[in-house]
Amino acid sequence: MKTTAILTAALLASTSIGASAETLRWARAGDSLTLDPHAQNEGPTHTLAHQIYEPLIIRDMTGAFQPALATDWAPKADDPNVWVFNLRQGVKYHDGSDFTAEDVVFSITRAKSENSNMKELLTSVVEVRAVDDHTVEFVTDGPNPILPSNLTNMFMMDKGWAEANDSVTVQDVEGGQTTFASTNAMGTGAYKLVSREPDVKTVLTQNENYWGKDEFPMDVTEIVYTPIQNAATRVAALLSGEVDFIQDVPVQDLGRVGETEGLLVKTAPQNRVIFFGMNMGADDIANDDVEGKNPLADVRVRKAMSMAINRDAIKQVVMRGQSQPAGMIAPPFVNGWTAEMDSSAKTDIDAAKALMADAGYGDGFSIQLDCPNDRYINDEAICQATVGMLAQIGVTVNLDAKPKAQHFPLITNDQTDFYMLGWGVPTYDSEYIFNFLVHTRGEDRGSWNGTGFSNADVDAMIVSLASETDLAARNETIQSIWNVVQEEQLYIPIHHQVLNWGMTSAVGTEVSPEDDPKFKFFTMN
Repeated sequence: MKTTAILTAALLASTSIGASAETLRWARAGDSLTLDPHAQNEGPTHTLAHQIYEPLIIRDMTGAFQPALATDWAPKADDPNVWVFNLRQGVKYHDGSDFTAEDVVFSITRAKSENSNMKELLTSVVEVRAVDDHTVEFVTDGPNPILPSNLTNMFMMDKGWAEANDSVTVQDVEGGQTTFASTNAMGTGAYKLVSREPDVKTVLTQNENYWGKDEFPMDVTEIVYTPIQNAATRVAALLSGEVDFIQDVPVQDLGRVGETEGLLVKTAPQNRVIFFGMNMGADDIANDDVEGKNPLADVRVRKAMSMAINRDAIKQVVMRGQSQPAGMIAPPFVNGWTAEMDSSAKTDIDAAKALMADAGYGDGFSIQLDCPNDRYINDEAICQATVGMLAQIGVTVNLDAKPKAQHFPLITNDQTDFYMLGWGVPTYDSEYIFNFLVHTRGEDRGSWNGTGFSNADVDAMIVSLASETDLAARNETIQSIWNVVQEEQLYIPIHHQVLNWGMTSAVGTEVSPEDDPKFKFFTMN
């Protein structure tokens, strides 16, 4: 946990740099987990990486596709199993070395490797080959109509830099490894890394040789990034002028910030849903008081727990109206989302108690809930509210809240039985959700499926999505998978997040649905 003294020192250090109209002092609740661009598939980590590294394709601040290191892309005319990407010429890494097709082959191969948290996005890719210095072919195991959507957070590394710094292998985050690439960075992006103190301060400066210098506003010449976990301290920093931009204005302070002269609050729905996962796959679980069996393995218990949660109360009391109750773990932005499924979660304490009794748990049980306290909007407060709601059906919840850096490994290492998770969908397609959260946990898919759910038929349907070119048939398969997810109550959806960005009136930007500001798009007045 960060102390107030450390935060104050960091903020004072930030202001001493000599803030000007071109310096953007940026704060949010949590820091990037690593600088290794393939080690973690996590929003704040990607957001910092996007300033330094670049993918072949990006989404702009509205969520629309925009060329980045690739200028154009299309399936090969005579082979639908091959996508051809033409690369931008004249691009240099921050150290002056050339960006070429060899770096793309290296980066994609690296992102497909064992330690990579990005490999689920590349499951259909069987080969990447350099045709020449500025042409790359992606070979897939069947026509993949949505491959470009999977590449918007797939960052390109300099092969030579990685080899020279013993960083060919992706950092093993779950194993506690620290590598050169996890603490240093060399990209082609609009900003270069100057210094980094994890959880304290990161400083970036504009890349004067950036290929896009004349294509983007590029008003921000320096970025000072200060993670501030404490909500009151974060708001105080904005109100006092110590920072210019915060991504997560606490809902209780929206009016206060918005009504302050010289400050703005901009709001938009986020492409992210918050939910709880349950370990339904184990014969017995560790963090409960039921001996010899697993109450979460019974779908009646899972459905009862969902029924006990009053999403409207969470919206009104915890979120101050700043959320949209959810009945499925897909945001409305996503192909496969339906209003019917998303409105299916109903609060019914009597029915929940009846289900508990039918399952043999009329007297309830106790269980631990693992929750982050620096990742999602009011994450710990949502968990605290859930504790009281589940108590109404006899489920006694012991809450353990901790920073995301300690929380997330519990899920990926199968060390939690009941946990909070949030999921954004940068591909805007259900396949992304299924690959990470529904498919059986294995080498290529299921890395965030902490539920233990495993169904061979569902797995086969998920795999088929990557090569189904008949979009109507593909959407039917997506619906079939969702039917299983909903009927089995794999997860307990809570709500879709609403983004509230706070900034000085000098900062010009719109709110990205991905919650990933790309500062090259910002203007500074």
